[in-house]
This record gives sequence, C-alpha cells and structure tokens, in this order.
Amino acid sequence: MMIPVRCFTCGAVIGDKWEEYDRRVNKEHEHPEKVFEDLGIKRYCCRRMFLSNIELIDEFVGNSR
Repeated sequence: MMIPVRCFTCGAVIGDKWEEYDRRVNKEHEHPEKVFEDLGIKRYCCRRMFLSNIELIDEFVGNSR
C-alpha cells in the first residue's frame, strides 16, 4: 500500500496505522469512526488521509503490461 508516512497537513505519523485500519474496516467490518478512536487518530486532516486513500498501484501495474 502506498499511504503517506505523514499527514500532509499536520505532519503526524500515520503510515504505521494503515494495515490495522484496513484490516479492521475492510475485513472485520468495524465502523471507521471506532477504529480511528482506537488507533488515536483524532484530527480530521489525518482521518482524511485514510478515507481518501485509493489503491491505485494495481491499476498502474495492470496498465503497464
């Protein structure tokens, strides 16, 4: 996954939380707000980084062949 290491706005480290967020929201179907609270992600700018992230790497790899 290619999520940024730091939030673009505030500079908080968020990259290390992506795998747990992805697992809990997409595989375990927990509500994103609860996961954010559990992971300590309180700022809207940091939450935006997770919610607006799109997995484009598969499209890049698929189009280059």
